[in-house]
Amino acid sequence: MARRLRPVGLDFVGDAPVRLVFTTTAAAPPEAVYRALAEEVEGWPEWFGAVTLARPTHGGAGREVRLAGGVRFAETIMAADPERRYAYRVDTTNAPGVRALLEEWLLTPSGSGTQVRWTFAADGSAPFRLGLTAARPGLGHSFRRAVRALDSRLARAHGAA
Repeated sequence: MARRLRPVGLDFVGDAPVRLVFTTTAAAPPEAVYRALAEEVEGWPEWFGAVTLARPTHGGAGREVRLAGGVRFAETIMAADPERRYAYRVDTTNAPGVRALLEEWLLTPSGSGTQVRWTFAADGSAPFRLGLTAARPGLGHSFRRAVRALDSRLARAHGAA
C-alpha cells in the first residue's frame, strides 16, 4: 500500500539525514543527458536497469516510477533547469521505512562530455537509514552502469541521426 511521505524542498538535498552522492562522466553533452532525464522520461527503463516503468504525470509536473522488485513512486518534479539540473521529490511510495526522499541530478560540462552527479537524499526509520547506507556501493554501481548505458544509447541515437 502506498504511503504519503513528508514533503521536502530542494534544500533537503543538502541537509537530509542520509545523503548518497555519486559522480561519473558521460561522453554525451549536457543537453542530450538532460533531455534523456527530463524530457524522455518513458525511456528510463532502456538505460536504468532498476527502472521497469517511468512515465510523466500531471502534464509533466510529476512522474510515476516502478522499480524491479515492485517498489513504486509517485513524484513531483522540483527542478527542471535545462542542461543543468533535474530533481524530483517522492510523494508516495510502497517502500517500507522511508519518510522523505529527494533525488537531484546535476550536469556540468566537462572537457570529455558531461559530469553527472546524482544525489539521493533521504530520511526514514533507523533500519531504513542503516539499510540505505549499507546499499551505497550497490547504488553507486547501479548509477555508473546506468550512465554508461545512457551514454551508449545516446551515441547510437546520434549516430542514426
